[in-house]
Amino acid sequence: MTWLRAFGEVVRSGLTIEETRLEPLLALRTAAGVAIVVGPTLWLVSPAYAASAALGAYSAGGATFQRSWRPRKVVALGAGAGLALSTFVGYLAAGRLVTFLPLLAVWAFAAGMAWAVGSTAGIVAATTVGSMLVTITLPTSVGRALEHAGVIALGGVTQAVLILLFPIRRWGAHRDALADALAAVADYARRLRHDPAAPFDPEPLMTARDAAAVTPSQARTRPPVLHGPRGLAERIRPVVAALADPDVGAPAEGPGRDRARELLDAAADVLDAAARSIRRGTPAEVRPESLDVLRVDEEHEVLEGPARQAAERLVELLGEALEIAGSGCVSGSTPTPPGLAGAPQFLVRPTMLRLVPVVVRAARRELRRDSPVFRHAVRLAAVATLGYLIAARLPLGHGYWAPIASVMVMRPDFHRTYARAVARLAGTLAGVALATGMVRALGPDAHVSGALAVVSAGLSYTLNRTGYAYSQCFTSAYVVFLLGMGGQAWEQTVPERVVLTLLGGALAMLAYVVFPAWETPRLPSRLADWLAANGRYAAAVLRNYAEPTREHHADMRRALLESREARAAWQEAYDRARQEPVRPRGLTSREAQEAQEALKGFGRAAMLMESHVPGADSRFVSEAERLAEALETDTSQAAVAVREHRNPDWGRVEEALHAWEDVAAGDGSPAVRREAELQKRALEDLATAVSRTPLERDVGSAREEQRVRAAVAAEGDGSGPAHRGG
Repeated sequence: MTWLRAFGEVVRSGLTIEETRLEPLLALRTAAGVAIVVGPTLWLVSPAYAASAALGAYSAGGATFQRSWRPRKVVALGAGAGLALSTFVGYLAAGRLVTFLPLLAVWAFAAGMAWAVGSTAGIVAATTVGSMLVTITLPTSVGRALEHAGVIALGGVTQAVLILLFPIRRWGAHRDALADALAAVADYARRLRHDPAAPFDPEPLMTARDAAAVTPSQARTRPPVLHGPRGLAERIRPVVAALADPDVGAPAEGPGRDRARELLDAAADVLDAAARSIRRGTPAEVRPESLDVLRVDEEHEVLEGPARQAAERLVELLGEALEIAGSGCVSGSTPTPPGLAGAPQFLVRPTMLRLVPVVVRAARRELRRDSPVFRHAVRLAAVATLGYLIAARLPLGHGYWAPIASVMVMRPDFHRTYARAVARLAGTLAGVALATGMVRALGPDAHVSGALAVVSAGLSYTLNRTGYAYSQCFTSAYVVFLLGMGGQAWEQTVPERVVLTLLGGALAMLAYVVFPAWETPRLPSRLADWLAANGRYAAAVLRNYAEPTREHHADMRRALLESREARAAWQEAYDRARQEPVRPRGLTSREAQEAQEALKGFGRAAMLMESHVPGADSRFVSEAERLAEALETDTSQAAVAVREHRNPDWGRVEEALHAWEDVAAGDGSPAVRREAELQKRALEDLATAVSRTPLERDVGSAREEQRVRAAVAAEGDGSGPAHRGG
């Protein structure tokens, strides 16, 4: 992708309205927290203290809108404490540049490294850098600095108290995550009716698993309905895929295929009903026609063999889903609180104190030159200090706006950094224009400006998830009103805000050009990681056929989770690489797409095999162990070959499959043998996608570059695909 085309995508992405469900009640509660601390401090103390209170309450309230599975009151308290600490420490070092600039650089670097923990931690940490830059201009002594820090922390406490007193949809995010997982499997079942090889994105299942991890205190208050359905969705997904697949399930045509389509449609209805029940907290309502389809007639059932086994298993699992959705609890069980004599019956999330060593280990893993998080931290530290120095030399007030704009738009990847820079500038222009018009119409009054600041904060919270530009519009208006509350004239603040925002955005963009973290060169490594993880998963499934034990089942589960994480890492890198203005290195876009489809097919074949994993009392399939060893060895070596741009080889897998002769039909191994053939076919497709001679690699890169140039030229003269057909 060329720079011109990449920038066009950036502008389009930055100004796009995201379709999302608004949460006005949450926005109203958070805006009320801002009003509660701004009003009394403005009335009883001074505008300077009111500005500190507004900063703490506004930033702590904004932190609660980030995706986090911890209680929102904990997030608000943590954000308020971080803002207060950065304010006080910043003031202690603010007297001289020789002390403040190193502190700013170190603090910004630490805020950038917080992305190693997750996006929520990175965003909240960035706000503490902004707090340090803003509020060090307000106090006049150490005692006043402590007072301002306390007022900022009070804003976080106020938001936490409001969350405690007025809970809105408690466990709502967790309910949505679980409902989304069930709805994703329902959508998958519907697509399988028409396309037996339809793809499935495991991200909703991964999100649901992340949401299911709770602390011991959360486990005691978690609603019972959030305990069981996630595992149910995990088990239903391979069963519906096995039922729909013509190689190992229902026949491609005839009564058996019609019956499979009916079952898939009924499964989708039941899962959608369960999702609605969990999301809304109401009993499940399923169409009677769907319930009739799920009644298996032993005498007239047209499905046979593995397809019939899959149908019976599906009906059993859907019955559990209906019981969970109808009663709000898992069949025959109640939530078991962790006791002293046994392990906790939930996915453990560390408490805030025990999170510290987890954060340290995560940051230490990213302390390497090729890490996107480390490079982001270096850029953040450099831009924050450089922006502060440049703005201090300009004949403008409020010079801290430039580094704040840089810090708040910068992200570890190219596309989001540039898109947010464009969105922030557009939102700032619209916001200051709106606020300026209102100030000129209503006149300079501190109390009116304070009220308008609270209203702007509420609108900013409301539009927080519709797009950064639209939220930033009201954030800019909020800042203008806040400064007007302190007696600043709009003729002075508005031009400064626009110019310094433009400067900060330009510095953020330039920093990524000077010290980038492109994902394009990392694609072969990400692909190799995914291939190796898929190989371990397929081998773990086969070992369950060779010896179905509890330990092998646990190994299969761990390998599946590792495979999903590797796929998610590849998908994130692939999506970023497609938006980068960088020439393909190692993999062209077409080869990456073909390799991705091949590995999806390989993982799908392993999932189909998992759907028929025998129980502990079943007969062993001895041939499966040899194939498992061959798969694990060949995929591990092929991963190294992909990293080194060599051709992969599947010799051991071919030998193991040739040695596997069909056994008695009652053993169930013929179906396993067919699924193993599907895996071998997918591996051959992968080899075809990535295997090239040196000459072919050179020709492929040249053709890829020529194709990109032709596409850009076609868009420029109006002859592209979008213009065909008049």
